[in-house]
Amino acid sequence: MNYTSFLIYCVIITFTPGPTNIVILSTVHNSGIKQAVKYTYGATIAFGALLGISAMLNTMLVAVIPKILIIMQIIGSLYILYLAYQIFKRDTSRATVRQVATFRSGLIMQFVNPKVVLFTMTVFPSFILPYHSEPFVLAMYVALITAIGFLAFVTWVFFGAVLKDYLLKYQRPANICMSLFLVYSAIMISGLGEIMRR
Repeated sequence: MNYTSFLIYCVIITFTPGPTNIVILSTVHNSGIKQAVKYTYGATIAFGALLGISAMLNTMLVAVIPKILIIMQIIGSLYILYLAYQIFKRDTSRATVRQVATFRSGLIMQFVNPKVVLFTMTVFPSFILPYHSEPFVLAMYVALITAIGFLAFVTWVFFGAVLKDYLLKYQRPANICMSLFLVYSAIMISGLGEIMRR
């Protein structure tokens, strides 16, 4: 097993900007670290659950991957567009703002985030299953990859906390930028990006 390639793959997928990381950054900016950490916990639990499901059911899922991916692309794109709209219209001048990023939304986001679903479906058959099939070893890899994902989420919380004063000063442009990043993510996930390139 090529551990270097495996770790590089895990780090690139989890640390690079994606819908979950952008929502975490936006949440720190608009609602504070505590709310972002709640979202992070939900996202981490769902991430670990998806890895566990992939490890246990990978051979059964292979036959239905195309159907699952199409459904996840549609649901994921719509949900991400909804999050983009919520961030865009957010008005933090009011004391009571409806929070987009909660433990529950962090949990749901991972299950409808095609980037995460694709990662969890590919990491085991590509790197681990050719060399390991013992349940205990697979469970250890689920724990390791989940820990890497959690570190990625916490890094984005920290990044948002460090830049919070700057983001507060330029709140409206920051919300617009983060909304546009989410719209871009939704377009790429939906497959429209590939169509537009042709």
